[in-house]
Amino acid sequence: MERRHSAEGHEAHHEGENVYKPFDTLNDSAKAGLVGGASGLFIASIRNALAKRNIGALSVFTRGAPIIGLATAAPTAYVFFSRSAMNLREKDDAWGAAFGGFMMGAVLGLPSRRMPVVMGLGAGIATFQGLFYYLGGRYDSFKKEEDEFERKETIRRTTRLPIEQTISEIGEGRGIRPPGYDERRVERLKEKYGVDINPVSATIEGSQ
Repeated sequence: MERRHSAEGHEAHHEGENVYKPFDTLNDSAKAGLVGGASGLFIASIRNALAKRNIGALSVFTRGAPIIGLATAAPTAYVFFSRSAMNLREKDDAWGAAFGGFMMGAVLGLPSRRMPVVMGLGAGIATFQGLFYYLGGRYDSFKKEEDEFERKETIRRTTRLPIEQTISEIGEGRGIRPPGYDERRVERLKEKYGVDINPVSATIEGSQ
């Protein structure tokens, strides 16, 4: 019975640690769209500046509309579909990233109006994004880099502080009696009242 309760408590502890935190899909998608649109506008501006003939400033938006549109739609599609898949499955894993990557590749392939290109780009980016997410967002390691705050919290919970540091932070007294406590107490009482006071011990030995 005790073993069973212990196992249930252990499982409940892990479930508490692994609670899924849903993404704000619309907010993340809007941010991705803004960043992508700004990047597309920058590329279109560079392309317009390098043109051999004078085509006017507004051509950034007229001639560069396809670039700006793709640069906006592709990351928005990735974030929206990947976050939606993760929220629906309540799992933050590589499958959601792969699904978002497929939709992103499909959007990039739409201007070609050819289904093989759409499917090929979708499959290629899905594979890349899935593997990249599985590797923890890094090229050189399988270990996912933890948030700095979570790392410090883990160190704080798992590191035993020296007793001297703990006493210096919370103070002595109130049941905390480190070595030399009685002598320091006598000195404090002498400084406060101006006389030598031998405090009576509250233990059984002191009452005898």
